[in-house]
Amino acid sequence: MINKKRRISDFIMYALIYLCASLSVVILVAIIGYVLAKGIKSVNWSFLTSVTSVLRGTIGIAGNIINTIYIVFLTMLIATPVGVGSAIYLNEYAKPGKLVTFIEYATETLSGIPSIIFGLFGMMFFGQTLGLGYSILTGSLTLILMVLPLITRNTQEALKTVPDSYRQGAIGLGSGKWHMIRTVLLPSAIPGIITGVILAVGRIVGESAALLFTAGSAKVLPKAIGKLVDKVFQSGGTLTIQLYLSATSEGDFDTAFGIAVVLLVLVFLINLGTKALAKKYDVSKRD
Repeated sequence: MINKKRRISDFIMYALIYLCASLSVVILVAIIGYVLAKGIKSVNWSFLTSVTSVLRGTIGIAGNIINTIYIVFLTMLIATPVGVGSAIYLNEYAKPGKLVTFIEYATETLSGIPSIIFGLFGMMFFGQTLGLGYSILTGSLTLILMVLPLITRNTQEALKTVPDSYRQGAIGLGSGKWHMIRTVLLPSAIPGIITGVILAVGRIVGESAALLFTAGSAKVLPKAIGKLVDKVFQSGGTLTIQLYLSATSEGDFDTAFGIAVVLLVLVFLINLGTKALAKKYDVSKRD
């Protein structure tokens, strides 16, 4: 009787688990299908390579794409080495104690702060106190604060998965601490580090609240290649900002859904890149 009751309860739990998993897939497919059906007709070559202009009669998001690339590049250029370096210090150099506990607690708390608060802080500190105003640089500096906990925690977990025998073997063969980290530890943990970095890129691409207060919403293209550096100090609206403005202020839902399609493709490519890079640098699966 007990075994029969267990079998019935196991069957019910399996059914509920599969139901939840199937429901998640159905919701994902429904969202993607709805967005594609609404927005695919708006996506064409002109939409991707031109800027919206009343005089020319064009609707495009080229400026927003450039701004998004700028912000992603600047943010990751600073956040990646700082985040990975912080994780290496906490995991390999720092001795367990109150300082490490406080740093980890601060990191976890930072990752739970709403993005709108980051936006307000970035606007007041980077924008007004430092005098950067509404600019791509202000948005990037704000996003660095947002993605640092993500990169740091993912790198820490990746370093913890490396067996201690790797460390002991390298030290036993005469390797120094930093040489061991650089040649043994980091190559073994690189799949997890790459995953954290790509997840951070995905969060940057999808962020809107913080950037609305810091980067602004300008969507013009630089007039010349030499002006690309100056663009960093100018206002620049990303794809998510333009989607928000198109759907709310302008009421242009065709453009909004078109941008949504572009964002879905970007997220899909980011996920594919994560899997490909993690598989390529996974030393545990090499022959």
